[in-house]
Parts: sequence; structure tokens; C-alpha cells
Amino acid sequence: MDPIENPFSPGAGAPPPELVGRDDVLDQARILLGRIKQRRAEKSILLTGLRGVGKTVLLNEMERTAQADGYRTLLVEAHEQKPLGALLALPLRQLLYKLDRLAGAGHKARQALAVLKGFFATIHVKMEGIELGLDIDAEQGTADSGDLEIDLPDLFTAVAEAAAEQGTCLAVVIDEIQYLNKKELGALIMSMHRMQQRQLPLVLLGAGLPILPGLAGESKSYAERLFSFPAVGALSESDTSRALQDPVKQYKVEFDEAAVREIYRLTQGYPYFLQEWGYQAWNRAEVSPISSAVVQDASATVAKRLDENFFRVRFDRLTPREKRFLRVMAELGPGAQRGSEVAECLSVKINSIGPTRAKLINKGMIYSPAHGYLAFTVPLFDDFMRRTMPD
Repeated sequence: MDPIENPFSPGAGAPPPELVGRDDVLDQARILLGRIKQRRAEKSILLTGLRGVGKTVLLNEMERTAQADGYRTLLVEAHEQKPLGALLALPLRQLLYKLDRLAGAGHKARQALAVLKGFFATIHVKMEGIELGLDIDAEQGTADSGDLEIDLPDLFTAVAEAAAEQGTCLAVVIDEIQYLNKKELGALIMSMHRMQQRQLPLVLLGAGLPILPGLAGESKSYAERLFSFPAVGALSESDTSRALQDPVKQYKVEFDEAAVREIYRLTQGYPYFLQEWGYQAWNRAEVSPISSAVVQDASATVAKRLDENFFRVRFDRLTPREKRFLRVMAELGPGAQRGSEVAECLSVKINSIGPTRAKLINKGMIYSPAHGYLAFTVPLFDDFMRRTMPD
């Protein structure tokens, strides 16, 4: 097949040619956006799932839906090295400037810019010399206390009131939300509580690892009343078939049933891996239908690509002790493993694995699906660990 016409698109956050098996989540987002537009209360959405299930793709699709529905959107990606206030300040500045320049703009956007300047003054030391560049006096006494749990709700209120004055709505979109610290997550939850209490037109669309509901609940006990946490998982075998067959139809190409079953077996239905196997199988196939033999022939190339990219970038962040910890987990097999068994295999007491366990959770490598259990956040990572650390 012509590699230039290859319909598959493996890559971080790259939209697949067909977004299948996610209708329920997208419908939930459409309902949320529609109800907020009518000033009706509705829970904001925080997607949860392992790496490679397509959370970022869904988040981007939700942002497009919001924009098509007339929302103004703000998209950021959380990470360990940058505080939440610094992530939001400059995008909020850009958004408020746009609101202020609209025809017939009232005073709320200008007032929100003044609040933002006061907020910025309390966090600028953390922003590596970046200037906000506002030729406006800061509003004294609003969002400038230096306490994020006080200031962020005030800032969100000012921004949402500016949007309401213009008859528009806002969607704040945050990916990798599990990297926020407890104080930041608490401030974000309190901000959304304020939005719901005052029926202001601002929603939060976020995505994070499976630990996110627990983090939110630990931060603020009422989080479950503000957010829904749709779990994004692997595709079913029938949806896997659609994800493979639908994109190639326009080229009068198909996968035979045995090829589909083999890809499902190899990928366990995880969308990122489906794109990798579909991409390589297309490039190797000479005729249609694409056979299971072609899929098997492509597997070595796919494994090499995954090992050198998808898996390796995570592995290289680990210390020798953390690698050994994960290698033991991999040896115990797929799925969740008891922490006590990991400790036993490491020949240490259960309480001594706590620091390494905590570091791996903070790095987004493992999570606890149930008390006393640990599991990988990256699908098929156990296979990779056995390959890369055979002993």
C-alpha cells in the first residue's frame, strides 16, 4: 500500500482517522456544554484512564465541540515543573483581551484584566521573568492575597463574569491534571464550586490518570458532586474492528478477520497501539485484504518503535531502584499486583517500599486501583520491562 496515503496516525494526541467507541463520553460533553450555555447546573468532566487510551484526543474533540457551540476555550497541559497559576495567567490574558475588544464590550473584561494583574503579581516570581504586559492598574484586594485557594476562585469569577457580560461561555481545558499538587487541585475545585454556586458560564474539561478521582476526593470531599469522572479504557473487539476497517474503506482495502483478531490480541484494544499496528501493517501489505501474516510480520517493527519511543521516554526517567521495582511488578504478571508481593520479591519489608512507590506514583508510572494493590499506568509496560531488563 502507498505509505503516503496511510490513514493511520500513531502519535501523542494525534486524532485517529475514526474516533470509535467514545460516543457516550462525547454525548456527556455535549450535554454539559449545552446546559451551561442555558445557565443550568451540570457537572464538569474529568476524564481518567491509562496512557495510550486516547484521553488527549477526546479532550481535543471536546474543545472543538465547545468552540463550535460558541464557547471561548483555554487549553493548557499541566506538568511537574510549572505551577497552575503560571500555566493559566498568559492564556487568560489573551482570552480577556479578546473579550475586551469585542464590539460593545462592557467594563467586566477590563475589570477582569485588572484582577488578573493583581493575581499575576503574587506569582510572577515563579514565572521565570515572563511579563504579563498589562497597561492597567491592578485591582486591589481581589485575587492578590497569595493564597491560591482564595485567589483562583476570585479570578475565575471575574473572568466568567466578563464572558457572561458578552453573552458567551468559557471552557477551561487542562490535560495531565494529575500533576497539579494538592493545593492547586484544591484551588481548582473551589473555583468550580464557585462557578456552580453562582451559575456562571465556565466549565472545566480535564484529563488525567486513574489516580485523579482519589486525588480530587482527598483534596476536597465535595469534588464528586462537582465533577463526573468518565473512565476511558481499551476498545472492545467490535470497536477495534471498526477502528481498523473504517479508515481503509475509502481506499477499497480491508483487513481480513484473522488480521483483526491478531491486532486485537496484540494490542488488547488500546487505541495508541492499534494505530501503530495499523500503520505498519498498511505499509507492509501489497494486496487487500491485509492478512494476519502481514500483521505478524509488522510486529517486530512495531515492538521496536514502541520500545524506542513510547516506552523508552518513560523508562529513562527512572532511577535504578525504581526500575528494579517495576521489573519485579512485571515479573509478577499483567494486571494489579499486591504491594506485599512486590516487597517480598525485593526481599524487603512492606513499609520500606513506600518512598519508591510514592515516587513512581508521582511520576505517573503506577497507580493504586485498590487498597494494597499497584498497577502500571502504561498498558503493556510489563512486557517492555521484561524485554529491556531480561534478568
